[in-house]
This record gives sequence, C-alpha cells and structure tokens, in this order.
Amino acid sequence: MTGDRDPRAWRIDDDPFDRMDSERAPPSHSRARDDGSRRSHVRVIQVNMTGGKPFFQVFGEEPQARRIPVHKGSIWHFSRTEVEHLFQATLAFTIALAFMSVGSILGAIANPAQFILGGILYSIAIAPAFVIHELAHKFVARKYGCWAEFRSYPSGLRFGVFLAALTGLVFMAPGAVMVAGNTTKPQFGKIALAGPVSNIVLWLLGLSMVLAGMGSNSLVAMILVPWMWGNAVLGTFNMLPFGPLDGKKIKAWSDSVFWVWMIICVSLIWFNIEILPGLL
Repeated sequence: MTGDRDPRAWRIDDDPFDRMDSERAPPSHSRARDDGSRRSHVRVIQVNMTGGKPFFQVFGEEPQARRIPVHKGSIWHFSRTEVEHLFQATLAFTIALAFMSVGSILGAIANPAQFILGGILYSIAIAPAFVIHELAHKFVARKYGCWAEFRSYPSGLRFGVFLAALTGLVFMAPGAVMVAGNTTKPQFGKIALAGPVSNIVLWLLGLSMVLAGMGSNSLVAMILVPWMWGNAVLGTFNMLPFGPLDGKKIKAWSDSVFWVWMIICVSLIWFNIEILPGLL
C-alpha cells in the first residue's frame, strides 16, 4: 500500500553514510528546493566528487564512494552521531586552545590553574567561531533539501592537540559538514559561503560590544579580543580558493561574489590590527 511518507519518518532514518552501497534512495525522498536560480541538477550521490561539484573531500582525504539516500527531514535535526562528532571536535579544539594559553604542555604542567582557566576563556571566545561556522553550512544545505551533518576528522584532531601541546600553536583540521542532495552550482556556492558569512556576523557582534564600551572591562576584553581575531582569521582562512576550503567552491560559483567576500574578510583582519586596539 503506497501513500505519502510520514513527515516524522526522519526521526528514525539511519545515517546515510552508514547505508550499504547498493541501497537505493526511496521515491519519497525529496529533490532540492528551487530558489529561482535552478538551471540543471547536479546529482550528488557519490562521495568522491571534486572540482566545482558538491564535494565530500575533507582535508585531503575522501571516504569510499557509495550511494546516498537523501531525505528532507527537519532543518534542526541532529543525529546522535553528529552530536558526538561535534562534541569530540569542540573538546579537542578547547584542549588545543588551553595549551595555547600557557605556551605548551610544559606551561600546563608548571601552571595547571592557568591551563584550565585559559581553556575556558578561549573556548568561550573562539569555539563558537568554529561551531557556528559549521552549523551555518548545515542549515543552508538543509534549507535546500539536502542531507547535511558534521563529521569530525580524528587525525586532524589528534594532530592539532599534539601540535598545540608541543609548540603552543593552534592549527587544526577538526572536520567538516558532509552534504548530499540535488544542488545547482549557485546553491552549492551559497552553502559554502554560509560559513565565512557566519564569522563576519559574529565579528560584527563583537564589534558592537566593543563600541558599547564593554571592552573597558578587562575580563570581557579577554574574551572580546580573541573573539574578534578568531572570527576574522577563520573566515579569511576559509575564503582561500584552495583544496577543500570554502573559497574554492565560492569561486567556482562566482568570481565577483568570491572577491567581494574575500575583501570583506581581509578587511576584518586589517581592522583588528589598525583600529581595534584604539577602541579598547
């Protein structure tokens, strides 16, 4: 007996990346929604696509190709697996930031209280830049009817924590939002652009707090300064048109859009260097 699919069915859907290769997408699964710019469909059912097409390459490694059944579901839906991966990535990022606050593992041994306090302060200031950046990708992809969930990159997490413990520097590839669905090139470009734009919005939020005089409080300033630097650097870095970074997908969609947002992101770093110190 056939009929419309129960809209609550997404709650029991399995993770598409855990399905067997031979499994076919059920007919009730939806096509991506049209935002008025649709010309032709780019069918994203394989995870080894590269170039300007929707991608699954994460920091230089590609999962094995397999067929992806796509469902519409809720834009706010988080699977148990996704929550676990977000927690792992955020925890590793926080530990790396804590090592940065004391210089290295030697500083953490010498001053464990500062290690803990620094981890808390920097996680409040910088972790939202990473988490909201990834969720922005997810929500825009879901808006277009795609399946989208965050997956951590374990090797990148381990390397980032090790590097921070050894040198006090934070450089980490925590993971990425995996996307599967029917998209046009403009839609896919907007999914990629959502991350850097979220960092710009968070930077503007920090600037509004500085202009409101909240930076005069030393404790608040300890959060606002890394908040504005974290968002400026993360947004600009992801706008670089290389490898798996957002900038490459945005540039494949539109050169003009890419350069406008790249200039905006770079201007945030210029502002942080030239103007921000005088406002605090």
